[in-house]
Amino acid sequence: MTALALARMGCDIVLNYVNSEYEALTLAETISRLGVRATAIRANIANELEVGELAAEAQQWSRTGTIDILINNAGPFIRERRLFGEYKEEEIVSLMSGNLLGVMLLDHKLLAGMRQRSWGRIIHFGFGHAGEGRAWPHRAVYAAAKTGLVSFTKTLAVEEAPHGITVHMICPGDIRGDNKERTIAEVIGQRDEESPLGRPGSGEDIARVIAFLCLPESDYLTGNIVDVTGGFDPIKTTIPK
Repeated sequence: MTALALARMGCDIVLNYVNSEYEALTLAETISRLGVRATAIRANIANELEVGELAAEAQQWSRTGTIDILINNAGPFIRERRLFGEYKEEEIVSLMSGNLLGVMLLDHKLLAGMRQRSWGRIIHFGFGHAGEGRAWPHRAVYAAAKTGLVSFTKTLAVEEAPHGITVHMICPGDIRGDNKERTIAEVIGQRDEESPLGRPGSGEDIARVIAFLCLPESDYLTGNIVDVTGGFDPIKTTIPK
């Protein structure tokens, strides 16, 4: 939904995928019919070498040799509830690399081009209420990576503001399954008992906020942690067992 929203604004689009090749290629074809260019590149953001390959290939494909808008939203998540001691070491490394280190590395590789053009937009992804840094039992690794990303987002925003680059974090609510690819109109009649708003969130809810933050006129906004949750709080107060 975000890719389509930006394409409708006239942006050429580079799509990144790991396993969903068919979906990525299909979306690229759809975007191309909107009158802009689109391509899909496979890379695992948790792998340092593949991050470099993704950045290089994307910049080579770009008309200008740079990336102006980076939606840095990739990130592994384990939905099964576990205590920290129950994680395997390789899972800890993967979650931290995919949700924090990979994000930082991709930002780092694309910053020079944005600075060169004195313009850029960077969007990170967190979770609802990530900015508060609260305890999240059974999500220790993921939460640590994302709350670390909160500080990095704010710091990078301050450092890059003189270069015309803004940086934000979008924190979606519990938007699951097909709703990630639906419009607001398509979910407006559904009922979500866990949402204070009463309806589930949709991909369009997220895409609209991102599109606004990427506008040239949104340059006075930077360093924000934006909850797009419908009031939902994903961090339940629980007693670990």
